Amino acid sequence: MSNHSFRISQLNFNRRDLEDKQLLNLYEALLKPRLIEEKMLILLRQGKISKWFSGIGQEAIAVGVTQALEEDEYILPMHRNLGVFTSRGVPLARLFSQWQGKANGFTKGRDRSFHFGTQQYKIIGMISHLGPQLGVADGIALAHKLRSEKKITAVFTGEGGTSEGDFHEALNVASVWDLPVFFCIENNGYGLSTPTSEQYRCKNLADRGLAYGIESHSIDGNNILEVFSEIKRLATSMRENPRPVLVELKTFRMRGHEEASGTKYVPEDLMNYWAALDPIENYKTYLLEQGILTENAHDSIIQRINDEIDLAYKTTSEEPEIAANLESELKDVFAPFDLKLANPENTRQTNIRFIDAISSALDLSFERHQNLVLMGQDVAEYGGVFKITQGFVEKYGKERIRNTPICESAIIETAMGLSINGFKAIVEMQFADFVSSGFNPIVNYLAKSYYRWGQHADVVIRMPCGAGVGAGPFHSQTNEAWFTHTPGLKVVYPAFPSDAKGLLAASIEDPNPVLFFEHKALYRTIYEEVPDFYYTIPLGKAALLKSGSKASIITYGAPVHWCLELLKSHPEWEVDLIDLRTLCPLDYEAIRASVIKTGKVLLLTEDSSFGNVMADISAYIAEEYFEYLDAPVKRLSSLDTPIPFAQILEKQYLAKGELAEALKNLLAY
Repeated sequence: MSNHSFRISQLNFNRRDLEDKQLLNLYEALLKPRLIEEKMLILLRQGKISKWFSGIGQEAIAVGVTQALEEDEYILPMHRNLGVFTSRGVPLARLFSQWQGKANGFTKGRDRSFHFGTQQYKIIGMISHLGPQLGVADGIALAHKLRSEKKITAVFTGEGGTSEGDFHEALNVASVWDLPVFFCIENNGYGLSTPTSEQYRCKNLADRGLAYGIESHSIDGNNILEVFSEIKRLATSMRENPRPVLVELKTFRMRGHEEASGTKYVPEDLMNYWAALDPIENYKTYLLEQGILTENAHDSIIQRINDEIDLAYKTTSEEPEIAANLESELKDVFAPFDLKLANPENTRQTNIRFIDAISSALDLSFERHQNLVLMGQDVAEYGGVFKITQGFVEKYGKERIRNTPICESAIIETAMGLSINGFKAIVEMQFADFVSSGFNPIVNYLAKSYYRWGQHADVVIRMPCGAGVGAGPFHSQTNEAWFTHTPGLKVVYPAFPSDAKGLLAASIEDPNPVLFFEHKALYRTIYEEVPDFYYTIPLGKAALLKSGSKASIITYGAPVHWCLELLKSHPEWEVDLIDLRTLCPLDYEAIRASVIKTGKVLLLTEDSSFGNVMADISAYIAEEYFEYLDAPVKRLSSLDTPIPFAQILEKQYLAKGELAEALKNLLAY
């Protein structure tokens, strides 16, 4: 048997009803990423690029899937899926600029490879933490479903990525919500150097769909006609009958994880076996044997593509190196937002609790923003564990008030996907402590997307937090410092019902990701006259609650009320009391004015001492206003221990018991 016959019989090409022109278009689409890669490998050896993740041998998957989808359907590829970008017609000059860190690239030199997205071509690139894009695909598909659009979303992962929790969470959410997502597993044999035999024990990764009630298929990923035809068939069905489908595409990675890795760990016979199944060489042979392609036509295609590649590279090479601009770097951390303050003529107010103000802000925001979706555990019929959304399902429906499985990571990712596809999303953490299960997508996806490629994350994450209610180590943390350290996140922490309502409404309007902290101990204990109507309070503006000249107390959250209680008993102390309200952005001007006025500062927080927000504020004051100080800056925080359950231990943990003495000593300094 000849080598060509062996290849054809192995790949078993079946043209079905495809016309000659379509067959040739698929071949050209396969060739393009291969020829670009060959160019990139030369440039890598010449030291003109720093790193390359090769998809040689896997082109049929990216090309086949992309060609089978409609142009306005989102695809979320991986770093070996160059064929997605070329099939969508992304200009090569921009791709070369992206890979070389030029200003004409998609990330302005801030990221490399395929770590970017482009709304123009409906491609949402990966981040190095592979899993989050799977849940993002859920959100994009959910947005289509909420708009009753017959569209699907395709998302790629490797066989190694199927071991991550995000994979399982995303499949479960898609299954429960019947989301039209193509989960494409690119099974290429190795995760860096670890073979599949050391990654999972099931025979086929497609079998994992059974556990989630998801239809699944296993496809020869090197056979372009099988990939294209099967994906097209399934996509047509999914548009009419929305549901997730899991597809395992079997292929092989012919080069290293990245070029520096090499392939010495791959047995030679295995490499030779897959080399004989090269998707391009086999398909070319098939087309030649069928008389659909000639050698002359083939040479002409090669020349035309290479000319396009050379021109694009020349164009990019002539572009100047990117210039560092401090102003634009800082400006691009957050999406621009100009809050339109709402000041209606209606001035009616009602004395309500903190928890009622949160509920009112949500209610009025749902009326105002028809594209707003709330997701969380037990938030629908049950109304959430604190009953904040009680009655919302009857008013806004289960499509917008969505109970979720217990999978914080996938739901935060889904919220990001909703934002990408034109929605606003609120995620309720049942308790702020549980956000640790969704930490990665917050700090690595939501926080960095606008800075990296200009995609805002219109997501608010509500964080019921705080001690003082005997809830113990896992339901009492005030963990705002986890997020104030991450550029790209806004952090809001109100202490009063009126602030909570106005700040939450503003946070929902803001297109940037907001962590909105709601202290549980304030929910049903703090009352205030609150306007009945919809209004907003700008983020980043502190409130001066008391004015004095002897000292400044700067704080936020529940400690605001500790201070008010104490100062009520000691009017002679005459202190400035500043409620920060927002921790990022921080109101530096309010801090500056108070420090200059009083010369003595007490920084108070409920958080544990080491590494809290007040440590940075203390450093800021000491560095910028040292000459105005009449005493060392004093920080008062809770103990550096987990939060205990027993009331007497919790009382000892909190800084409240030391407040009076600390302030008294500062005044006497």
